[in-house]
Amino acid sequence: MNIFLSPQRRDDTLEAVRSGSSLIVNGETFDFSKMVDGETLPASAINSTWFAGQVDKEGGVLSITLLLPIPPNFSREQAFPLPLIDIPEGAIVLPQPLPILVAQAQEPEA
Repeated sequence: MNIFLSPQRRDDTLEAVRSGSSLIVNGETFDFSKMVDGETLPASAINSTWFAGQVDKEGGVLSITLLLPIPPNFSREQAFPLPLIDIPEGAIVLPQPLPILVAQAQEPEA
C-alpha cells in the first residue's frame, strides 16, 4: 500500500492504520480487498472526507491519497509530505508538527 498525503490547514487530527487491504482512518475501516488489479475507485465513491483522490490498484498495490491536516505549527515535512511507499501493517507514521514553544514568564527582578 502506498499513501500520498495532501496537506490542508485544519485543526483536527488524522490517525491511520493499515490492516491488509483495509485502511482504518480515525477509527473507521475502509476495505479495498474487493478491488481487482487495474481498477480505480473514485473518491466520490468513498463516504469519507479524508480521501483526497481516487484509489488505484496496480500490480497488486493500492495507492491512496489522504488529506493531511496541518496545524499552525506545521513542519516542512507536513507542508511538503513525501509519499509513504510500501507501508507495513499497523499504525502509519505521519509527519509531525514542530514543537509548540511556550514563552516562559519571567519574574520581575526585585
